[in-house]
Order: sequence, then structure tokens, then C-alpha cells
Amino acid sequence: MFNDEYFMRMALQQAAMAFEKDEVPVGAVVVFKDRVVAKAHNLTQTLNDVTAHAEMQAFTAAANTLGGKYLKDCTLYVTLEPCIMCAGAAYWTQIGKIVFGASDAKKGFSTINQNILHPKTTIAGGILEDECSQLLKDFFNKKR
Repeated sequence: MFNDEYFMRMALQQAAMAFEKDEVPVGAVVVFKDRVVAKAHNLTQTLNDVTAHAEMQAFTAAANTLGGKYLKDCTLYVTLEPCIMCAGAAYWTQIGKIVFGASDAKKGFSTINQNILHPKTTIAGGILEDECSQLLKDFFNKKR
């Protein structure tokens, strides 16, 4: 059955790929009518690009797959609450829904203002939160 946990597990697989590349382990999946149209993970180190967050990569891939820049009928699944940059990009895509795993108390968009998202975008957080958080903790513990 396709549900938020199903697609978040796909995002976690992407985050694990980032972990293996020594990237901050954040993964994202964009879904349109129960069909995955994009999978991505952080590539900021690989591409030497501070904007190469999982969400940004996923938005570009989804737009290319669907043939348009607006993602109104899509859902973004991401293992970590989007930062302000990614929330701003989500606004411009007009994404229908954002589902995230772990909250980001330091850099997440909700620390500033939830109105940064498009008014029609709905939000759900805490999906597989423990698994998403643990991967990040493991990564940063490895760095210390």
C-alpha cells in the first residue's frame, strides 16, 4: 500500500546513499499520483555547490520528468525538515504537500515562519522521525 511511510522509506534509502558519499544524509522523493517522479539526495560536497540540497535536486528532476516547473499535484517526501532555501524553492514550485521526517530546530523553515511556503501547500512532519534522526546522528557522530 502506498502511504507516507512507504515513500519516506524511499527517501531514507536516498539519505543512506548520501551517507555513503560522506554527504549530510538527507534524501528526497517527489511523488505524483502514487508515482515516483524524482529521487535525490544531498550532493553539496560532490558538486561543490551549497545549493545542491536533496530537495533542490528532487525539484529539478521532478520538473524535468513532468515537463513543467509547477508541482501542484505532487508531494515531496524528505528525511529532514527543509531549510529556508528549500522552502523558498518549494514555494516557487507550488508543491501540493511536504512530508518530512525529522524536524530541524536550528535550520528548518519553521524556525523562521511557516508562511514561507505556498498558501496551498500542506505539511506533515514526524514520519519515520526516529529513523531519519538516527541516520543524521550517526553521520555527525562519525564526524566527531
